[in-house]
Amino acid sequence: MSRYRGPCFKKIRRLGDLPGLTKKSPRDLRDQPGSGKKSQYRIRLEEKQKLRFHYGLTERQLLKYVRIAGKAKGPTGQVLLQLLEMRLDNILFRLGMAPTIPGARQLVNHRHILVNGRIVDIPSYRCKPRDIITAKDERKSKVLIQNSLDSSPPRELPNHLTLDPVQYQGLVNQIIDSKWIGLKINELLVVEYYSRQA
Repeated sequence: MSRYRGPCFKKIRRLGDLPGLTKKSPRDLRDQPGSGKKSQYRIRLEEKQKLRFHYGLTERQLLKYVRIAGKAKGPTGQVLLQLLEMRLDNILFRLGMAPTIPGARQLVNHRHILVNGRIVDIPSYRCKPRDIITAKDERKSKVLIQNSLDSSPPRELPNHLTLDPVQYQGLVNQIIDSKWIGLKINELLVVEYYSRQA
């Protein structure tokens, strides 16, 4: 299944606020009439879909991340969120260098971003502590990032990231702490969803 390119509001109305998907917010975030009582399966599925649409992943990509998290040390749900948060496209979004995660993905695909002085054109590139993320030394790259920094309201930066807007540079200080995850989600339900599929 390919990446979702349909209407964003449709997903936001069903799943709730997804800041990585779009900057816009609909006026009415209530559930559709007649939604009634939700089954346990539906609750788990909605949490999984929320995670998938926020980070802009395909079903196959999310399943791959769940398997990697399952083999790692520590709670599977927390490891899964850390893997997703340390993706290059998400870090650009969290730094404010891109308005949304799809916007960050486009910046990376169009080769506007350097990691440790080298061009990286893979949005799913996994950043590590002490990685330095900068704009390519071209006017067009810097203008795109400056527009994003100017248009987005200043928000509190997670403690695992540092931004130098003058140099168009971000620094990954450490692996993200679970309290700084940018999405309200119950990751245990996502892990449970996939464990029941197996």
